[in-house]
Parts: sequence; C-alpha cells; structure tokens
Amino acid sequence: MTLEGYALEQVRPGHVLGLGTGRAAERFVRALAARVASGLEIRAVATSRATAELAGSLGIPVIPLDDAPRVDLAVDGADEVDPDGRMIKGYGGALLREKVVAAAAERVVILVGTEKCVPRLGTRGRLPVEVLPFALAPVRRRLAELGVPGTVRLREDLPQASDNGNLLVDCSIGPLADPDELDRILHAIPGLLETGLFLECRAEIAVERADGVEIRTH
Repeated sequence: MTLEGYALEQVRPGHVLGLGTGRAAERFVRALAARVASGLEIRAVATSRATAELAGSLGIPVIPLDDAPRVDLAVDGADEVDPDGRMIKGYGGALLREKVVAAAAERVVILVGTEKCVPRLGTRGRLPVEVLPFALAPVRRRLAELGVPGTVRLREDLPQASDNGNLLVDCSIGPLADPDELDRILHAIPGLLETGLFLECRAEIAVERADGVEIRTH
C-alpha cells in the first residue's frame, strides 16, 4: 500500500477534506482526483493557493474554510516527525494555513517517508516561521539574540511571501531539547505570527517504508 492509498481509505462520501501543501499532499490530491472522477462526492479546503489550483484543475470541488460546516479529515505532509508525533512543517511555505486547517479538523493524517522521521525535532537544522513584513528587522534581531538566527526565504532572488502576504523566515536550529519552550518564546515576539512547530496536533502519522506503510498514533 502507498501513503496516498492509505489516506484514501480514510475518506468517506460527503467528507470535507483539508488538503495540505507539498509533495506528499500533492500525491494525495492527484489520487483523490481519480476517485472524484469515479464518482466520490467530497469537498475540500486547501491550505495554499497552489493546492487549491491543483485540486480545482483536477476536478476536486474546493471551498473556502468559511463555507465549510466542518473539516472531517485533513491530509498533509511534514518536514520532521519525532517519536512522540510532534512535527516541524513549513518548508512548503504554508505553515500558518496548515496549522489553522489542522486545528479545525476532526482528524489529521500526516504522510511522510522515513527520511522525515528524526530522533529529535531540529535535526534537519531548519525551523520556518511566518513574520509580518513591518516587523522583520526587530524579529530577526530577537531571533539572533535567542541563538536561532533567521534568514528571509528567497524565490528568484526576491523575498518569498506566504499566501497571507507575510514573509517566510527560516531559523537555523539544532536538535531541540525543549520544543515547547522555544515555541512559547517565539510566539511572544511581536510580529512573529506563527512557527512551524506542530506540537499538539495529535495526528496519525503514516510512514512509507520499503515493506509497506507503518501507522503511528499518539
């Protein structure tokens, strides 16, 4: 079984689905579109314009979150997952909307390969945050003081904005001894709007291994 195959097994007719952003989410969207074309009736809330455009182009009905009576199931990927199911997300640039949709969902399924499974969050050395453009300079100064210096993410040599019109900043980190404390400190910085630390998502983690899909619940 594939990751997207497992996620599709969780979908029921009439579901409102949260669609994540990134490679794993894209695989799921494409597999979901085939089911929709075969008659599956669902609606979807997308966590980014890119996902909304892809889903719409493939015939998946996409609605605003405001119009969703509920979100039954959110399917997304992650950039790091630790043994307790805590995650770092945001390499794809949609961390704030992903966190909103995950919080609204009754159930969250995260699709990852083994390379995303780490012994401790921060192992890959990068923590994305979303920053109000007006506050960029003082936020970066504070990040440097905290020992997690931030670099503005660029696209074609220009600062990359999120779909919300804010800046994406990548903090340099190492393995985190206390992710909860770092998340608390970062959220206290005026102008830093959200972090890529997903620590209380209570997601079901589906890990793609050579011999099949391993399901982790926390």
